[in-house]
Amino acid sequence: MDELILQLKQLGLTEYEAKVYIALVQESPANAAQISKLSTVPRARVYGTLDALVEKGIALKENAEKTAIYRALPVALFIEKAQQDFTTTIEHMNGALSALEAESVEQQAQVLTLQEKESIMQYCRHLLEKAEQSIMISMWDDMYDLLREDIERAAKRVAVKGITIRAKDVVSTVDAHRTTYHLATTQNPHWFIIAIDHREALYGSPVTERLSAFLTDDEMHLYILEDYIWHDVLVNRLVKRNGDVSLEQWVKKERFDFFDK
Repeated sequence: MDELILQLKQLGLTEYEAKVYIALVQESPANAAQISKLSTVPRARVYGTLDALVEKGIALKENAEKTAIYRALPVALFIEKAQQDFTTTIEHMNGALSALEAESVEQQAQVLTLQEKESIMQYCRHLLEKAEQSIMISMWDDMYDLLREDIERAAKRVAVKGITIRAKDVVSTVDAHRTTYHLATTQNPHWFIIAIDHREALYGSPVTERLSAFLTDDEMHLYILEDYIWHDVLVNRLVKRNGDVSLEQWVKKERFDFFDK
């Protein structure tokens, strides 16, 4: 019974209201004295509680000759009403919170840190589903495999472009990175980037490694991330198109000179 009372309270009833409604379900019709005894709600409080339930449409009141008689709203109707009220509340809350969120987005660009695996994966899927025009990705096979179904579903709706490393059977509009010595080294860290609509991006380490990712709507971050993806795609396409082994060796030497010298 305690659990049922708690569940009714979660629907917005007070503890007294929950106890009185349960008593009415058990015994209807009944007068205030009977309900007070069955519900253990004090007589001094049961009248106000019954009136509150009547006002909420959860109890029915019938004025008899000597005393008022009360009945519970049938359980099926009560559940239907609770579902409708809950849906209406959620819709109103969604509208109000979305408006506040939109105001916040307009006021200040931000970079947020995500640290928990489920939060990172949930937001990756949220972005892929939220995209309205375009999706740009850069990721290794481990992260791609976790998001494969979501990416393929999104590709049926919007343009998905970018590059993957070691991933097999990627969507046709995404480039597969050529195999290089740099990518083959075991100490080379994995990463991922998901950018949508030139408006929002999530980037960081795959959840198979260190749990760390960053969410941003900052224009400069977006420019750098998207430009990084494009340059990676461009170099990859140029080397593949040329087909010259010496060009690959040249890229390898230039990278070493730039980062390690």
